[in-house]
Amino acid sequence: MSILTRPIKFGTDGWRGVIADEFTFERLAIVAPVAAQVLYNTYYSHVGNRTIIVGYDRRFMAENFARVVADAVKAVGFDVIFSDSYAPTPAFSWAAKDLNALGALVITASHNPGKYLGLKVKSAFGGSVPPEVTQEIEKLLTEEVPLAATPGTESTFDPWPSYCQALEKKVDIEKIRQAISTNKLTLFTDVMHGAAASGLSRLLGEKVREINSDRDPLFENGAPEPLPKYLSKLFTEIKNHTENQNSPLTVGLVFDGDCDRIAAVDKNANFLSSQILIPILIDHLKTRRNFTGEIVKTVSGSDLIPLVAKSLNLSVFETAVGYKYIADRMLDTEVLLGGEESGGIGYGSHIPERDALLSALYVLEAVVESGLDLGEYYQQLQQKTNFSSAYDRIDLPLASMEVRGKLLQQLESNPLTEIAGKKVIDCNKIDGYKFRLEDQSWLMIRFSGTEPVLRLYCEAPTLEQVHQTLNWAKTWAEGN
Repeated sequence: MSILTRPIKFGTDGWRGVIADEFTFERLAIVAPVAAQVLYNTYYSHVGNRTIIVGYDRRFMAENFARVVADAVKAVGFDVIFSDSYAPTPAFSWAAKDLNALGALVITASHNPGKYLGLKVKSAFGGSVPPEVTQEIEKLLTEEVPLAATPGTESTFDPWPSYCQALEKKVDIEKIRQAISTNKLTLFTDVMHGAAASGLSRLLGEKVREINSDRDPLFENGAPEPLPKYLSKLFTEIKNHTENQNSPLTVGLVFDGDCDRIAAVDKNANFLSSQILIPILIDHLKTRRNFTGEIVKTVSGSDLIPLVAKSLNLSVFETAVGYKYIADRMLDTEVLLGGEESGGIGYGSHIPERDALLSALYVLEAVVESGLDLGEYYQQLQQKTNFSSAYDRIDLPLASMEVRGKLLQQLESNPLTEIAGKKVIDCNKIDGYKFRLEDQSWLMIRFSGTEPVLRLYCEAPTLEQVHQTLNWAKTWAEGN
């Protein structure tokens, strides 16, 4: 089936598809030159060259797909700097800015299951390109980029050293290293067989206890997504350590497949999503490092985020779901931190990109300098703001895009006035439908833009109420 009859669509961060079905060498060889040309049209006036960074993660044949990108881009006259190693996507975003390139083309499918691969397009500024850039790529896919009379050049580079050096400068790295070397801090890190492998060891030394560090393109038949259902090994390691050894501080950190999302586990093996980490990071960066700037959150972010920000006299700006909207804001405004509920967190003092390794360093710095377990830190913030809640999310597969359309029509023509026995008092439509209920809990209903999937998000005073509301929403969706 040709590219014309089966269109390529970019989602919230890149184009992804099933390997050998939607994502093929042939289709990638069409997309890559167009992406390079659009990067040139957009950023040449800023950088003054025709250089493109090409990188990849540890997925099945990722290096081979990256080679196709490099060759296709060179053929239309662009100079390529090709990675000689897998690395985190943020490392390639950093390289684009550090090496003054037009941008980066990165082969990764982030947190998706192993059968997927994809292409992320990064800007000259070191972040995701804005929506208008990916829209322009989609629009120009039917127009062939002419071959150059003289092909572009190629050089290679190691993406790790410059990236690690940049991260080390952001924190008191020696204080963290000393805490680990003296056993004040025991650090476990689950890299989920992905591109974060070796990252914290490079930064903090060999006493970092890294698990799932081997390359497994099938991700143990799961997905490299920092969710509790995939973390049984990490939970077991931390429980065994806590029971058998007396470390003052114990932290578990989790990274997704391309290391731009993070989650954590406290000393009691409790899972801590970015809904919990973001408030902790805001408090640490403002109170101990005296960072200033706006807090940017997506509409699905926890209500604790603005409460902590308010307690520190920081303003909050809300965006649609997708880190590219946060990155766009970072280019125009002084931002302290921008974060999304799915684990992506970035900083105005760095590049406009979510960066899980930098987030990891800031989390560790917060723990070492406060002397608090992450769970204890979170409890203190809840007490300080007089706000306690639970959060969860369901991704519900739908039978077809037609079912998706029917549910959308239902939400527009018959707006929900009551959910799980609670009155709806407000509906925010910045991205999907976020219903705030009379007890100040909320339910968000949002559809994937590229596949028949319904995403259901809920925050409520207790986990029981969260699950009641999510089950109600699931029943509603399946009955319409």
